Amino acid sequence: MSYRKLGRTSSQRKALLRDLVTDLIINERIETTEARAKELRSVVEKMITLGKRGDLHARRQAAAFVRKEVANTETGQDAIQKLFSDIAPRYQDRQGGYTRIMKLGPRRGDGAPMVIIELV
Repeated sequence: MSYRKLGRTSSQRKALLRDLVTDLIINERIETTEARAKELRSVVEKMITLGKRGDLHARRQAAAFVRKEVANTETGQDAIQKLFSDIAPRYQDRQGGYTRIMKLGPRRGDGAPMVIIELV
């Protein structure tokens, strides 16, 4: 298989990735385990590619995956609006590679390798 199961059932894995994608779009930088970040990278890059397309069908495809959470309280902007209006135009001339993964070290409790994944 070409994806990591992350020790979860398929519905739990999809929910986890949806939450991580939404958080990364809103905060543009999150701290998570290395395996989750590597799996998250492919999903986020697909969402940004949809944002670069920018048509109605791409917006609906992204809205079907990304959770509806408020990204900016002053403007009332949600995560989908931020993806299409702020993040996607930033990468208009870039052909992929929208994220960066930086290793931090092991987590204190169980020793899991931790990383920071952020938008470039």
